[in-house]
Amino acid sequence: MRPMIRAGLVSIAFLLATTAARAEDITVFAAASLTDAMTKIAQTYATATGDTLLLSFASSSTLARQIAAGAPADLYISANQKWMTWLADQGLITTNSRYDLLANGLVLIAPADSDLANIDLADKTDLTSLIGDQDRIAVGDPDHVPAGIYAKQALESLGQWAKVEPRLARADNVRAALALVERGEAPLGIVYATDAAIAQNVKIIATFPENSHPPITYPMAIPQDRSKPASVKLLSWLLGDDAGAIFAEYGFNRPETSPKTQ
Repeated sequence: MRPMIRAGLVSIAFLLATTAARAEDITVFAAASLTDAMTKIAQTYATATGDTLLLSFASSSTLARQIAAGAPADLYISANQKWMTWLADQGLITTNSRYDLLANGLVLIAPADSDLANIDLADKTDLTSLIGDQDRIAVGDPDHVPAGIYAKQALESLGQWAKVEPRLARADNVRAALALVERGEAPLGIVYATDAAIAQNVKIIATFPENSHPPITYPMAIPQDRSKPASVKLLSWLLGDDAGAIFAEYGFNRPETSPKTQ
């Protein structure tokens, strides 16, 4: 575990030491792109601790709004900083429980049987020239879905947003956008690298330059008034090496910068 993380957790470690070990249910709200990794995490964590993770997956925006409305989440993992900050600004996350957990990349995908070859994404790349007149590019809705927000930022950086925006198929979350390409209903899609890695019927034809969008990081935090010892224990475990190895299996990286806390 990184030294900065160890230091940040010292202030809450006493909660674990004063609580007798017993199996508990822990409700985790997590971004849809974490579905496969967190499902395996839950299985591993149950074996290691006896605690059961009750997982709820959706767009980060949907989950954040549910928490704001009083949904009983013990831990929230967002696919971008925006929705975590939205909760924090309302005083709805526990002080000093916010950490950057994971990092990801953004890619352009096509159906596995597509004739499209690998391309370089640059200022002169015209994505609309790669699809038919009636076709659309699948993406999480840029108005609220983190993957779509990153996609919009990348396309704006490349000078393509104005031309591509009218040709988008806006999905409720990144997995829904992935499914449109998997089923051949969209000839192109913009998703996280980890989503493309686990898909069976798509191929990556380009990776968006890292400097075309802000770093894709996944912050996690304990919602306000949900800081029970079991939640703190899970948060600590997710920052550790065992969880890191599982996340790596699904293509996630740890953030390069020190974890952000609040």
